[in-house]
Amino acid sequence: MAVSVPGYSPSFKRPPEIVRLRRKRSRNHGAAVPSALPEPTPRRAALAAGLPLRSFPSSGGRGGAATVARRNPFARLDNRPRVADEAREQPSRGPQGAPGSLLDSNGENNLPWEEASRERTVIELSQSQHVPFSESDTTSSEGAELPADWSIKTRLLFTSSQPFSWADHLKAQEEAQGLVQHCRATEVTLPQSVEDPKLSTELRCAFQQTLVYWLHPAFSWLPLFPRIGADKKMAGKPSPWSNDETLQQTLLSDWSVSFTSLYNLLKTKLCPFFYVCTYQFTVLFRAAGLAGSDVVTALVSPTTRGLREAMKNEGVEFSLPLLEESGRKKKGREANLESEEEPAASDEDEEESFSWLEEIGVQDQIKKPDMISVKLLREKTEVQMDHRPESVVLVKGLNTFTLLNFLINCKSLVATSGAQAGLPPTLLSPVAFRGASMQMLKARSINVKTQDLSGYRDKFSLEITGPVMPHALQSVIMLLRSSQRGSFSAGMYAHEPTAAFNVCLPLEKEPHRKDAPKDLANCGLHPKTLQQLSQIPLLGKSSLRNVEMNDYIFNWRS
Repeated sequence: MAVSVPGYSPSFKRPPEIVRLRRKRSRNHGAAVPSALPEPTPRRAALAAGLPLRSFPSSGGRGGAATVARRNPFARLDNRPRVADEAREQPSRGPQGAPGSLLDSNGENNLPWEEASRERTVIELSQSQHVPFSESDTTSSEGAELPADWSIKTRLLFTSSQPFSWADHLKAQEEAQGLVQHCRATEVTLPQSVEDPKLSTELRCAFQQTLVYWLHPAFSWLPLFPRIGADKKMAGKPSPWSNDETLQQTLLSDWSVSFTSLYNLLKTKLCPFFYVCTYQFTVLFRAAGLAGSDVVTALVSPTTRGLREAMKNEGVEFSLPLLEESGRKKKGREANLESEEEPAASDEDEEESFSWLEEIGVQDQIKKPDMISVKLLREKTEVQMDHRPESVVLVKGLNTFTLLNFLINCKSLVATSGAQAGLPPTLLSPVAFRGASMQMLKARSINVKTQDLSGYRDKFSLEITGPVMPHALQSVIMLLRSSQRGSFSAGMYAHEPTAAFNVCLPLEKEPHRKDAPKDLANCGLHPKTLQQLSQIPLLGKSSLRNVEMNDYIFNWRS
C-alpha cells in the first residue's frame, strides 16, 4: 500500500531538499560538522510514515556519534586508504588544504586523462621497487657488482631521484656517433659521477651505442621476439610465405647461412654469444671463456622428451645440469635419464619376473601389465619435467657443432601451421653477422609525482623495451651508475624460458677468473661487461628481478 508523503519522491524524478543537502556536505567535508543536525521536513515525514531511509554518509547520523568522512578515491595517487595515525600526525587543514584540492577527480595536475593514467601506472611500478626484501624471495644479496644474468629481458624500468632527460631527443650527430661506436666496438669509460648528464655528449653517444642489437630475419610489421607464445601477436598480420613453399625454402636457406656465420664468429671468439629463438624453445650459444667454461657451450630451454630423443638419435651428446644437481643432493633419484642400456635390461627383468606365473599355471587368471605401461611409468619423471626449467639441456665442446647441424636439418624447427607457419627462428646477437639487420631497443623517460608524508615530490623513470641481452643490461647499468650518481632502482622483466640459462655448469676444475679472458678482447664487448659474463653463473634457474643501488652498492633479488 503506497503512502503519500508531501515532498518525497521514491523514483527521484523530482529530487527533494535532501539531495541538495548531501551535495552541499560533500563539498564541505573538511569543515566541522555538528554532532546532530535537524532532519529536513521531507525526511521527517518519510520516517513518520515508516519508510526505510539510508543514513547520511558523512555526518554523525541520527545517533550523533561521530564517524570518519567517506574518502574520495581520486584524492591520492596510490589509491590506498588513509591511516588514522597518519591523519593525526598531520596538522589540521581547512578545505583549501585537503588532499582532494591537489588533484581533481577527473584529472591529475590538469593533465590529459591518457597521460595521467600512464603516470599512475609508472608510479605503481616505481613504488613496487622500494618494497623491502622479504623471505619469500628466491635469492637476495648485496655487493659492488651484480651477478651475471644470461636471461633475455623484455622490459627494464629504472627509477631515480635524478632526471633521465639526458636520454631523450638525441641530436643527429650524437645518434650517428653512437652507431659508429657500436660498429667499431669503441670502449667508452665515464667518470664515477657526471656533473651535467644532459650536456654530456659522451654519455648520450654511449647510451645510443648500448641500445643497438642485431637480428635475423627482420620484418618491420612482425614482432620477432619473443617467439614462444607469440601466435596471438602475429595473428592477422600478413605472412606471404605461409602458403608459398618456394619462399619458405628461400627464407630457410638465408637463415641457415646466417646461423652458420654466427657460429663461425663464435668459434673464432669474435662473437661472445648469440640466441636462437624458435616457437617451441630457445638456444643460447656461448664462446669459450664465458660462464666459467673453457669450451664452447650451448643451452636449450625448455625441452621435451621428443626433442631430447631426436637429439640422441642424431648423435648430440648432452646433459641435464639441473636434474643432475638435484640428483646429487637427493640420493636415490636417477641421475642419468638419457641412458638406454638400463631400460633394456629392466625390460628383460620384467619379462622374467612374470615367468613364475606360468610355472604355477595362473598366468591367465592374473592380469599382466603390458610393457608399454611399465615403460611409461618408469619415464614418468622424465615426462613430468617437460616444458619446465629442469628440462634445460647442456651441450659442450664439439657437440655444439653437431647441435648446429641438427637444428639446421630439423624439420620441426619451423612451424607448419598457425601464425608462425614457414617463419624461420629468430637470431639475436650483440655483434653484426651475415644477413643481420641492425635494430634499436626502445627507450623513453617519464617524469611523475609521488606522494609521501612531506607532500609531493618528483620521481623520474626510464623505460627500455625490446630483447635486452646480458651485455646491454650490464652496459646500461654502468651508464646509470655515472649519470644518476650511484642511486637508482630497477625492475626487470625476463622472458621466463630463458631464466634457466643461469644454471651453474658442472666443471672439472674450479677456475675463479677475476680478469676478462684476453682471447675475447676482440669480441665487441666492454672489458667490464666481459669480465662479468666470464664469471660462473650464480642465479640457478632464476633471474634478476629487482636491483637497487645506493651509494654505488647494489642490493638485488631474483
